[in-house]
Amino acid sequence: MKRLLGAMMVVAAVGVAQAQTQQTPPAPQGAPAPQAQQGAPAPQGAPEAGGLTWTAPPVWEAQPARPMRVATYKIAPAKGDSDAAELAIFYFGAGQGGAVDANVARWLGQFQKADGSPVTDKDARTKKETVNGLPLTTVDVKGTYTGGGPMMGPSTPKPGYRLMGAIIEGPQGPVFFKLTGPERTVASGEKGFRKLLESVKKK
Repeated sequence: MKRLLGAMMVVAAVGVAQAQTQQTPPAPQGAPAPQAQQGAPAPQGAPEAGGLTWTAPPVWEAQPARPMRVATYKIAPAKGDSDAAELAIFYFGAGQGGAVDANVARWLGQFQKADGSPVTDKDARTKKETVNGLPLTTVDVKGTYTGGGPMMGPSTPKPGYRLMGAIIEGPQGPVFFKLTGPERTVASGEKGFRKLLESVKKK
C-alpha cells in the first residue's frame, strides 16, 4: 500500500510539472531576456528625465503618476490661499517638445490680464542663464491663469495666479518645469524652486 501511494504521488508531481511547463514555455535558446520598454516614462517621483536629475524640497509632496508628466509635486497653500501650488515636470523625448522660445510664448498665452486682454512678453520676466553647464531659460508671469488643456491646467480661469517656468536643455532633450498656483503660495515656494533648478545636473 505504501509503495502504491508513493507511486501515485510521483505521478501527480510529474503531471503538475508538465502542466507548468506547458503554461510557460521556455524562451528559445539564445533569445534576449525581456527588457523594459525603452523610452517609457520614469516612475512617478523619480527625480530624473532626459539625462538629467534633480532634488526636490523634502516638504513638497510627490503626487501619483499623471499622463504626460515625469513628476508632479504639491506645495501646501500659503496662509490666506485655499489652493495648493503644483510643480509639473514634463519630458517628451529627444528632439521633442518644441523650441524654447515657442514654449515660453505658449506659457504666457495661458495668462490674461485683469481686463481680459492677453499677457505679453512685456508683462513677464524671462531670463537665459546656465546652471551646472546646462542652458536654462526661466519665465515668471502673473494674472488670470486659463490653463493649457485638460492635462496641464485648470478647467476654469484662476485669477490671482502665478507661473514660474523653467526649461533646461539636457543631453537627451529639454526638460520642462512648470510651477503654478496662487501668487502667495508660489511665492512661498520660490526659493525651493530655485534650489531645485540649481540642483539639476547630468546623470
